[in-house]
Amino acid sequence: MASLTRKQFLGVTAGALPLQVRVASAQRRPKNVLLVMTDQHRQHALSIDGNPVAHTPNLDALARSGTRFDYAYCSNPVCTPARASLHTGLYTHHHHSWNNGTPWPFEHKTTADYLGRAGFMTASIGKLHCVDAQTHGFDYKLDFNDWFQYLGPKAKLWADELGHPNSGSGQPQIDDLWRDYGDPWKGLREYDGRKGSVAVGGVSKLEEHDGFEAFVARESIRFLKNHGKQQPFFLVTSFLKPHDPFMPSARFAAKYPAEAMHLPDTWGKVNLDTIPRQIRASILLDRPTPELKDPEQAKRRIGYYYGSLEEMDDAAGQVLKALDDLGLADDTMVVYTSDHGEMLGEHGLWNKFVFYEPSVCVPLIFRVPGLTQANVRCATPVSITQVMPTILELCGVPVQSGVDGESLVRDLKQPSAKRQTTVYSEYALNSPRAKYLIRRGDYKYSHYDDDTPELYNLRDDPKEMHNLATTEKSRAAELDAEILAWRVK
Repeated sequence: MASLTRKQFLGVTAGALPLQVRVASAQRRPKNVLLVMTDQHRQHALSIDGNPVAHTPNLDALARSGTRFDYAYCSNPVCTPARASLHTGLYTHHHHSWNNGTPWPFEHKTTADYLGRAGFMTASIGKLHCVDAQTHGFDYKLDFNDWFQYLGPKAKLWADELGHPNSGSGQPQIDDLWRDYGDPWKGLREYDGRKGSVAVGGVSKLEEHDGFEAFVARESIRFLKNHGKQQPFFLVTSFLKPHDPFMPSARFAAKYPAEAMHLPDTWGKVNLDTIPRQIRASILLDRPTPELKDPEQAKRRIGYYYGSLEEMDDAAGQVLKALDDLGLADDTMVVYTSDHGEMLGEHGLWNKFVFYEPSVCVPLIFRVPGLTQANVRCATPVSITQVMPTILELCGVPVQSGVDGESLVRDLKQPSAKRQTTVYSEYALNSPRAKYLIRRGDYKYSHYDDDTPELYNLRDDPKEMHNLATTEKSRAAELDAEILAWRVK
């Protein structure tokens, strides 16, 4: 069946669910969309944001040519639910992809479904992490399993670096593939002496051109060359780095020696009596990487994170350059974001899973030809659930009613007009450890089903070191009631 044109799609409404037609005003609509994604890119880990360690020249250049949001919150600080939210515009309690082992439900349509029906060629190259065999609207799809096929016997080097099954890093990409007979690499890996399940970090055993970032960049450029001028496209270029294992290629690892790294200001300074029990336990012992109690090991890990980040930036830059070289940049909307952040030693914590800013906030950049201004920042707190309806509005495609995210087009048009917004996040739903976050104005409140609540004034306490839940009880109670009402909607 031939693809519908955008005009035909807009006319096909019979038997469809109710649509909310949010059509961007008179500005020129982008012909194409490139969504560049990474994994575990923490808030403000960009050199343009003043981070003294990060070296991200290509993302900096993208930011200078568009609008970046200072406070973009992930919907859930773990990969699969967050990515489901970004692609469907729904919060976790609506899309029901609860954790990294729960597939995205078929009934919730993605940006690719909408744009595919509107005549775009849709492509996902890299980490999608929908944890089953559905394509979720993508016509063209390359992922971890294709990379493993490219690697051939060298896939063992990646298995060694992971050290154990880790679907977040693509092995297995789909848990069910190993469920019947177990881990096929068991007994075959070469271990590196790590004390927990995750390595502190190191130089990758893979050659740079064999790494996942190089593969994703190379195949994205191939797609642009082969299909970029045939018809409108929606391309998701999705890298793994800086997600663990923090094992950058030698060229990038050498730039960030441990002795040049510094521990965060909050290291060792958290009042353990005022925070949730589960947070306290993680500070006292990081079970995946127990070595990180040692400050020197912590500095080493920080260096390898930033090496991984620069390697990703280098690969992303190759794709952005290809847009220019192929004459596609002037007709292509470019969006950059990540699924969640990384604590990287803040509060003595590592990884994600928590609601502190470095874990739950991510970079978000839009460059829309004919709309966004150059080198502009927006201070309005927003959610990655808003990426999907924003892309669709800018492409003139109707959005199904019931989507949680609201379009960011007005913020892109008037980025300096900071609005009063309410942003949510949630984690570990359907478990005894479920928790929920609400951000409104300067205040951020976290409700724990089984633990101590948290309330922070981000204007006065941007490092989140002073829990106000017991001293500002009326404000905490008000925000708690709003979370309880929101979570049952």
